[in-house]
Amino acid sequence: MGRAIVRQVAVVLAIIGTIAFNGLANALPLNGQLTGAISDRFVVLFVPAGYVFSIWGVIYAGLIAFGIYQAAPARRDDPRMQAIAPWFALSCGANVAWLALWHYNIFVATVPVMLLLLACLVVIFLRLRQDRATVDEAARWCVDRPFSVYLGWITVATVVNITSVARYLQWDGFGIAEELWAGVLFVAVVAIAGAMSITRRDVGFAAVLVWALAGIAAKHPDNPAVVTGAWLAVAGVVAVLAVALVRSWRQAGRAVAA
Repeated sequence: MGRAIVRQVAVVLAIIGTIAFNGLANALPLNGQLTGAISDRFVVLFVPAGYVFSIWGVIYAGLIAFGIYQAAPARRDDPRMQAIAPWFALSCGANVAWLALWHYNIFVATVPVMLLLLACLVVIFLRLRQDRATVDEAARWCVDRPFSVYLGWITVATVVNITSVARYLQWDGFGIAEELWAGVLFVAVVAIAGAMSITRRDVGFAAVLVWALAGIAAKHPDNPAVVTGAWLAVAGVVAVLAVALVRSWRQAGRAVAA
């Protein structure tokens, strides 16, 4: 069996293992605890409503599509698949490790593992973008867009993870009101969305941020400051993406005219 086939099989097994472990973590449940129930212990304002976490279904569907796509014989020598395979395998390991640590209440250790997962997805995103202009629609739908969505959600999840662990450690936020910290995080999310929109014009990434921010507003209907801040952040994300897309279309129009 050649190295290319081993790579393809390893990616498929990594996907199956990750999805299976995540399913069993709640089906068993792992250590007698549900993932969401553990999260509910930490009352933090940046956590979205429970329905928002259904996005994992979209993420796993995208990873399955990626697994099938990259497993085709025609993809054995695909340089894009070769470039991201080791990072994807590492991301799957981080995903599983994070879940195990979370269920066994080793909360502080979840932060570096989540940062590792985020770093792997950033590397994958950047490597895919290097040759994106030459890929076909199948690659965009089965590879590029699934990883944009995955990266968008893990960006949000990293912030949620850090704020939850800070609450677990009983950090007082330097005495600053939690609503003000939430506002700072909303501004940070809009800034990240702006950077991604201006440099990458990635609709999938921005859509995930909007989904999460709207979910935060839905989670805290009795807190006007959080609701207002979340919806202003939604407007900010949509605005910066719209500006980036309009600029892109205008540039494309000038190029065609020239």
